[in-house]
Amino acid sequence: MSLRPFHLAAPIDDKETTRAFYTDRLGCTVGREAEHWIDFDFFGHQLSFHIAEEDRTSLARNEVDGKSVPVRHFGVVLAWGDWISLRDRLESTGQDFVIAPYIRFAGQPGEQATMFFYDPSGNALEFKAFKNDENLFAS
Repeated sequence: MSLRPFHLAAPIDDKETTRAFYTDRLGCTVGREAEHWIDFDFFGHQLSFHIAEEDRTSLARNEVDGKSVPVRHFGVVLAWGDWISLRDRLESTGQDFVIAPYIRFAGQPGEQATMFFYDPSGNALEFKAFKNDENLFAS
């Protein structure tokens, strides 16, 4: 079975602020949209945002590798070079990070590059990469 794109929907506060962040900062393209929602091509996956009031200020966190990781988050596993390029682009824009880019689980089977940050509506995003994609599910 070949890998198929996922679909994820999440709440946002403002459609135009979300559009600017996902297109200008992350390089996504806009798909369909209506007055209260917008879709993006999120690295080959369908990401839908709907304007909705939701408190995202006190989300739960768990300790992972000594870092406080937002429990509810989503993101993409990028190719190593693409992760480096995105990291560099985000750092050049002054992006605030929840967890700054670093190598997690160094020297272990699940070694990976990772970074966490929030979108303008407070949705937590994680972008990660493995030098060897076979380690994605390594324990």
